Amino acid sequence: MRGVVVGSGPNGLAAAVTLAQAGLDVCVYEAANEPGGATRTMEVTLPGFRHDLGSSIHPMAAASPFFRSLDLERRGLHWLHSPATLAHPLDDGTAVMLYRNIELTCANLGRDGPAYRSLVGGLVDSWDKLQREILGPIRIPAHKVEFAIFGASAALPASWLARMRFRGTRARALFAGLAAHSILPLSSPFSSAVGLVLAAAGHKFGWPFPRGGAQSISRSLVNCLQELGGTIECSRRIEDISSFLGQDAVLCDMGPKQLLHIAGKCLPADYQSAMGRYRYGPGIYKVDWALSQPIPWVAKECAEAGTVHLGGTLEELEASERAPWQGQVSHKPFVLLAQTSLFDDLRAPLGQHTAWGYCHVPNGSQEPMLETIERQIERFAPGFRDCVLARKVWDSRDMEMWNANLVGGDISGGALTTKQLFFRPTWNTYNTPVANLFLCSASTPPGAGVHGMCGYHAASRALRGLGLRAATLP
Repeated sequence: MRGVVVGSGPNGLAAAVTLAQAGLDVCVYEAANEPGGATRTMEVTLPGFRHDLGSSIHPMAAASPFFRSLDLERRGLHWLHSPATLAHPLDDGTAVMLYRNIELTCANLGRDGPAYRSLVGGLVDSWDKLQREILGPIRIPAHKVEFAIFGASAALPASWLARMRFRGTRARALFAGLAAHSILPLSSPFSSAVGLVLAAAGHKFGWPFPRGGAQSISRSLVNCLQELGGTIECSRRIEDISSFLGQDAVLCDMGPKQLLHIAGKCLPADYQSAMGRYRYGPGIYKVDWALSQPIPWVAKECAEAGTVHLGGTLEELEASERAPWQGQVSHKPFVLLAQTSLFDDLRAPLGQHTAWGYCHVPNGSQEPMLETIERQIERFAPGFRDCVLARKVWDSRDMEMWNANLVGGDISGGALTTKQLFFRPTWNTYNTPVANLFLCSASTPPGAGVHGMCGYHAASRALRGLGLRAATLP
């Protein structure tokens, strides 16, 4: 039996590996000249400075049951951990810190430490029971009590939950920054879910990054696929899927817009209409920096973290994350910054560094945000601009031009609205009306994040239709 996968992002490669494990002869087609989708690393500023083009910090990759089942470390992936998982500096010159050790985290939250332990600790303790529900399609939970406890908090707007559970500025700011990864207004239902999951993953697995860059994840998955006999053809852009539909399984690592482009004439009108209604969320404005030295943070503890959240208080983050949904840009945006070269000597020449940061903007926006982003960094690290040797700027249109799946700069594969959190892109999730054609991208459950679980679940669905079973995950 033969399988075809179109697109070689982490989900496409995960789908290909899952099919190959079941004995299918698999070929992956990739439009770019290298596999990896948005999980790639290149020199885009100056020679010797290696920048992650898309994802850079990977808590969900470390948490992924599928990735953990593959022994990717043996295939070239080397995870690095910074001493602190996350720093969130404040205007008083201190920073709120998230450590892998939950007790250390609670200690730096002062009077809110016990409340944080109560809110997040239960999910950490229950992770092994709940990971199937958290990282899979909607289903009847196997552990109903634990899931109900998680769901009661996860369904709430992040701004509500932060004010209900925490009294101080520090814990509220920390949780708001975590929830802002949802790219939802913090007043939206289920915005808390992302904050809770990222916090729990940080304590259980850390927020690691691959030595040498995100491309290492893709290369290790390609190595795994090739060991299983699969192949990958790069620089092969597929414009019409119909010639592949004679294969036993065809999986597409792409969003609804791209699927309609290559398969529209094979799909019934009602399905095309439903896919056309799929909603994309805000985009991002991203900057890569080559630096002469480490970022000069006022709060020195920020230098212990690979990830830094810049945005100040809960109230500031509420305003920042509301703006893109209203068609506006924030003048004090939440900036997500990665500084992996502090802990990885393969990212930059000796003594020099890289950094990577973005803020959320309206979908498709070309509003210039460089000055705004750098002003927000300077707020917590005066003198930052003096360290900059070179920059590469990407507005949301640039992101889509580089990777067509990032529609309007949307890095989540579609907005995490209540409906699309569970039924992405339609109630059929991975299936299409064509029996052997499936979607396996972040536009399917469980959604965005470098974890490969969308690909695994879609391939599992395809294999069931062939009377086969996917490998069981831990």
